[in-house]
Amino acid sequence: AVIDWTFFFSAWELKGSYPQILDHANFGPQARELFTDANELLDEIVANGSLQARATYGFWRANSEGDDIVLASGVTLPMLRQQAQRGEGDPNRSLADYVAPVETGLPDHVGAFAVTAGLGSDELVKRYEAEHDDYRAIMVKALADRLAEACAEWLHAKVRRDWYAPDEQLTNEDLIAERYRGIRPAFGYPACPDHVLKRRLFDLVGAREIGMELTEHCAMLPAASVSGIYLAHPAARYFNVGRIGKDQVEDYARRLGESVTEAERWLRPNLAYDPD
Repeated sequence: AVIDWTFFFSAWELKGSYPQILDHANFGPQARELFTDANELLDEIVANGSLQARATYGFWRANSEGDDIVLASGVTLPMLRQQAQRGEGDPNRSLADYVAPVETGLPDHVGAFAVTAGLGSDELVKRYEAEHDDYRAIMVKALADRLAEACAEWLHAKVRRDWYAPDEQLTNEDLIAERYRGIRPAFGYPACPDHVLKRRLFDLVGAREIGMELTEHCAMLPAASVSGIYLAHPAARYFNVGRIGKDQVEDYARRLGESVTEAERWLRPNLAYDPD
């Protein structure tokens, strides 16, 4: 697995790309010290088995029905569509666009996954806090986050080679720059902003069986965890759903099987109107 150190330094409010940041005129020395400390702690974590990483994933036959992604297992994942007016030739996207419509009769598949690298992190953080070593406590959290993302990247590469891109040959830089076919959007992020769908995803992949949980607000535990879906369409790309109108929220709530009020509560940052 490849750690994206650029985001590690960003967590410490050091802006710049790795490895160039190590030679930055202003904060290069601080970045190099952080990098050394992080790798020393990482070596200790590996030697002691202080953190555990686990993952689960699967693929299901699937088709889109309107803006829903419908899996043959019976699970439906309602998606949202961009509603703001866009320029000519720039469509209003939905993630459902990247799955073969049921009316075409074409078979398609959608994957789902859950990954954590945070098993044991709470205990390690508490140990360092008890020793009044806040620096290492924070470092553990930052490293666990990066390890979770690295595991998600590793798993996605394995999935592509096993399922639809057996001849893929990419460098670490290619992986970090996402120069590969397909995407792995996460629920709660711009292309699919409703965190509630994590509940269906967790049930689908058996995330609780590998030690992951959801809070009542649908935050993942351990915190150093990643989950989402795999879409293999060659044209699949990330985008921001942005603001949506009440007409779509009402339709989405119906498809989700929730009240409009409940849907509005979870989608509040995306509402183009005042629900009150």
